[in-house]
Amino acid sequence: MTITDILAGLNSPFAEASENAVVVLAAGHGKRIKSEQSKMLHQIWGVSTVERVHAAAERGLNNANIVIVVGVKAEDVAVAVGKRERTQFVYQAEQRGTGDAVRVALAAVTAKHAKHCYVLPGDMGLVYPAALSDFSASFKASKNDMMVLTGIFEGPVHENYYGRIVRAKQTTADGKASAHAGKVIEIKEYKDIMALTGDYRVTLAGETFSYTKDELLAIREFNAGVYAFSMEHLQSHIVELKSNNVQHELYITDLIAIFNQHGLTVGAVSPKENTVVLGFNNKSVLKMMDNIARERVYEKIKDIVTIDDEEDFFIADEVIAQILALDTKGEPLDIVIGKGVHLGKRVKINYGMHLQKNVFVDGAVVFGRGVTVWANVHLSCYDNQTMNIGDKVEILWGNIIKGNIAIKDGARIESSVNITGSDEHPVSVGRGVIIKGTSYIFGSVIEDGVSIEHSILIRKFVRATKDVNGGIQKIRFVLPQPEGLDSIVDVDAVVKKNW
Repeated sequence: MTITDILAGLNSPFAEASENAVVVLAAGHGKRIKSEQSKMLHQIWGVSTVERVHAAAERGLNNANIVIVVGVKAEDVAVAVGKRERTQFVYQAEQRGTGDAVRVALAAVTAKHAKHCYVLPGDMGLVYPAALSDFSASFKASKNDMMVLTGIFEGPVHENYYGRIVRAKQTTADGKASAHAGKVIEIKEYKDIMALTGDYRVTLAGETFSYTKDELLAIREFNAGVYAFSMEHLQSHIVELKSNNVQHELYITDLIAIFNQHGLTVGAVSPKENTVVLGFNNKSVLKMMDNIARERVYEKIKDIVTIDDEEDFFIADEVIAQILALDTKGEPLDIVIGKGVHLGKRVKINYGMHLQKNVFVDGAVVFGRGVTVWANVHLSCYDNQTMNIGDKVEILWGNIIKGNIAIKDGARIESSVNITGSDEHPVSVGRGVIIKGTSYIFGSVIEDGVSIEHSILIRKFVRATKDVNGGIQKIRFVLPQPEGLDSIVDVDAVVKKNW
């Protein structure tokens, strides 16, 4: 099956006459990230950057039609995003620049699909819906034909490798007052600035401006790689892009100068949070972005739940949404999140949940009220499985509990216990059950009130049988019949035979 066939199978129909279209640039690999994995699949707070950009566009730009341009590792990126509503993939066979990527995308999305077109880089993993909504509102209010989202570089200027936003000076090259002071003339890429051998002169609406190389390098306003266009003008003028630059690529940034040449208007605006515009080219910046995402999460929930270590925890976005929703109901959550806790996708939280240090929870694990999980416990299940943990259940240190499992109210799973429930053979642990010692339970049903210690139970039904005193008989030291004994001999016998 060709890449074209694979992408076609993931495409969904566009809505016609939509207000907005979005092009997500996800064709590059990112050599500086030094990974075999596509740059677009590196994660920010547990979600790949391209998926984060897609989600922000979908929710922040009024259910836009979305085109994702893929190239290097195209199948990996497309499959990771998956089939989504109003989303199509196009293949950029040869990486000839951002302008070429947008040109390829416009073969799929046209003016009949949207009046406005937004272009977003696939590595901008800290973007969120409100930031794009604000950008869209600024674009529409400005009445400009094109808008650029910009950031302000805060570090040493010699470390700024972004394209600079070149604005008209107060005076022209011949010393006259400019009628266009402050307007965006173009974006000058860092490599092109470094290639200059003399002053740089550029014209806007009949006025010429001159910049030294140092002046251009000192510009702190940089291109974030996010653009808004009138779809009509974008389609008309993208064919004018030329590759006469150091990289010999088609730059989407050159559309600013082209729009200006045609008398169209171009604006620029910065977001409320400068971190929104961060992209990454190396592992250290990716790590920094992940830390920023964690800080954002902490700020959202720090006064709702108790987090023991604000620098060492993970809570998936959908679980954060649950926390915020429960908080609106007015009842205190009394949830405690210990250092190093991981709460992954599909986990369902509940009131009074205490998770101690390094607890790992992932999959459809559904907590009852007042559950306590002690340190270093692992709880997980596959996508098609569910683990239900009842009210006031206590799970002690270091246990591993995985799969299709129901642990009913008041059960206590003490240390060194391993429980596994498969699709065919789930586990049911009854109310008030105690399991302790070095025990392993697989595919078994345990009735209410039973106590199990130092036992291995594989596909067993454990009844609550009364003892002579009227209590429930304890289950202790139950072991299955051994298998494979003919493969086990005394080591001394083997040594003597070999000699």
